[in-house]
Amino acid sequence: MNRENQTISLLTPPACVPDYKILSDAAIHDLGLDYICGQITEKKSEQTLCLSILSKMTENPEVTRYRSDVFADIYRNKAMRDEMLRILDKINFLRDYGSIGRTYEESANVWDLMHRLDELKDYIQYVEAIFKSLSDAELHSEGLLGLKEYTDNLYHDNGFSELKKDIEALRATTTELRSVTVGINLNDRFEADGIGLISINNKYFTKSNLLDTFCEKISMKDAIKSDTEWKEEYKYHPFAAETSKMPDIISRRGIALIPDGDMMEDVPRYMNRVTNQMLSAVVKKLKSVLDQYVSVTITDITELIPEFIYYVRFAEYIERLNGRGLHFCKAVLAAGAADERMMRAKAFYNLKLATMSAEGREKIVDNDLDFGKECLVYILTGANRGGKTTVTQAVGLLFALAQGGIFVPADSFTFQPVDCIYTHFPADEDRTTDLGRLGEECRRFRQIYSDSTENSLLLLNETFSTTSFEEGYFIAKDAVRAILEKGIRTIYNTHMHKLAFDREELNRSYDSVKAVSLIVKADGGNRSFKIAMAPPEGMSYAGDIARKYGVTYEMLVNQITVHDDE
Repeated sequence: MNRENQTISLLTPPACVPDYKILSDAAIHDLGLDYICGQITEKKSEQTLCLSILSKMTENPEVTRYRSDVFADIYRNKAMRDEMLRILDKINFLRDYGSIGRTYEESANVWDLMHRLDELKDYIQYVEAIFKSLSDAELHSEGLLGLKEYTDNLYHDNGFSELKKDIEALRATTTELRSVTVGINLNDRFEADGIGLISINNKYFTKSNLLDTFCEKISMKDAIKSDTEWKEEYKYHPFAAETSKMPDIISRRGIALIPDGDMMEDVPRYMNRVTNQMLSAVVKKLKSVLDQYVSVTITDITELIPEFIYYVRFAEYIERLNGRGLHFCKAVLAAGAADERMMRAKAFYNLKLATMSAEGREKIVDNDLDFGKECLVYILTGANRGGKTTVTQAVGLLFALAQGGIFVPADSFTFQPVDCIYTHFPADEDRTTDLGRLGEECRRFRQIYSDSTENSLLLLNETFSTTSFEEGYFIAKDAVRAILEKGIRTIYNTHMHKLAFDREELNRSYDSVKAVSLIVKADGGNRSFKIAMAPPEGMSYAGDIARKYGVTYEMLVNQITVHDDE
């Protein structure tokens, strides 16, 4: 395999260059993605990572398929994902603090070179560990099977098996070094004026008499003696240093050669020179090996770490929610043509609300919903705070999670991906901006409509409701006609029941796509949170508002208290 131009990713199929659109900050907030990412991990950096991946959307179905398969493998192989995180973390440490792939000075000493070689040895072991971890798991995804093949080829293409042998041979040589014998020349005043090498040995010095001290010094250059007994002709290998620059490293406090004060720092420098001279053949071999493998890079594998963390954190999150009785499924790509713009969701629910429900805040209700040419634009009506916003948000989350490869909160979900999700939520639902002015609402809607395509998802929440009913209805009707003209999958939840009643008039100009009425069903005056395709259950936008604020005749004369959650 040729690795020169190869990259490996767990988010994008090989040779795929998708076009991405980025969710706006408003859409991220309206969908609750910022809240969800805040729940899956406590680390701010990981929250930002997950949000950045989810907010990059593409309609390319191959990206969705690829990610979904990778996530399924990671979710179902807990031991593998834990081991992979451990290994990738170690490789990341090597990248940040190691020296693999970096140039080294020709003057580098044996210890520097050995350290670099040890890092290569560790890296080889990590590559082997990744391959083994993936081999031990039951994998089906193209992404992880590709990573397994990639690490196997990485090992063989770089000749790591031969490098392992070289490392072991070099380590076997250098680890024999246990002591160094040096010779010191003295002047007439018995001051040190020269130092030279005599031998290096594979044993520590323990004790010796005066004769041994002067005799156990002899060794051939580049050889390591097997003991400290005198057996050969005395040989002396002086350093090429000027006598005047030779530091006085001899202490007069006894026979022990102990450097005085700051001179201690000179000992390692001189010992490096000692070992480099005595191990000149080893140094040469080290440099030869490192020159051969200097092109080895760990960048490609470390770039997988954020992608892997993204999948793992969501897998852990879904495991926690599974433990609380919530159900999830793997999204399935629709087999039809992309222009069908279909979606079929069974028993879906709002994931943000479900996460909050685990803290006892709301009761979770699931629903079914389809998109298709015959039901492309939903005009959703119902009682105030009956669940319209919850349903609208839930549908957006289905698409965002599915296209991110994550299991979705539903029994089943079949769909064709969207190129982006556009939201238009008013001020009382989105507290981050002031959208009270009709002109501002119109400006925002025009921009959203201009940016969207027939492959987008449009979520409108009480759009054009900040003016009188007559004015709002007039603008909303034209907006729905324009949406049908472009053919955008849309949920428009509104108090303007008349808009849903007039759907036949709206559909009259379009043969291939239709707007339909969707309601949140009333349950004896209580909020059911269940939706159904049916005509609106009332005409009174003003009546909903009056009940919301307690200004109906009955509520006023009987002094009925209004609660915020009603």
